[in-house]
Amino acid sequence: MTEITIALSKGRIFEDTAPLLKAAGIEAQDDPGASRKLILSTNRGNVRLIIVRASDVPTYVQYGAADLGIAGKDVLLEHGGSGLYQPLDLNIARCRMMVAAPENFDYEFAVRQGARLRIATKYVQIAREHFARKGVHVDLIKLYGSMELAPLVGLADAIVDLVSSGNTLKANHLKAVEEIRLISSRLIVNQAALKLKRSAIQPILDAFAGAVG
Repeated sequence: MTEITIALSKGRIFEDTAPLLKAAGIEAQDDPGASRKLILSTNRGNVRLIIVRASDVPTYVQYGAADLGIAGKDVLLEHGGSGLYQPLDLNIARCRMMVAAPENFDYEFAVRQGARLRIATKYVQIAREHFARKGVHVDLIKLYGSMELAPLVGLADAIVDLVSSGNTLKANHLKAVEEIRLISSRLIVNQAALKLKRSAIQPILDAFAGAVG
């Protein structure tokens, strides 16, 4: 029987994926939130789940350590998506990639004046392409967390980050000033695996597509 490995990350994406997996007849034998296991068996003997960091999902799929995976479009844009087939937008873990700035900073005026802005973000590739399209000169500062702090202590003029409810921005006296794009999670497939294991993978793709509607 053909072995299938699916790469997932803990948290919201895993929770939102569980109903899709169930539609494909796949259920994890352990709860990743409670278990320290990184490889989870499922009720189907030929399907296993591996738990990795969200930013690593495309890498595991690209190099064939996983046949399929689920990753946010933000992660895929940063990764570049090389060697990956992205057949399906799952419409889960939806949020927006935004530029945000302090409430007292006139972002639009600064852009009109041609100011060179310092932007803090972990999404360097997305930010670089966005500001290049607009013709805005920026210095990008790579951070890995707590983006909202950067403008508050003078490290940056603004940030590029994912925004869901906007509550964290508001709590730190920041405001969203520009939307870059909508973000949701995608099903990704290793291209070689799709050819070699199509009979095992295609029913999973079809079940996901049916569940998404």
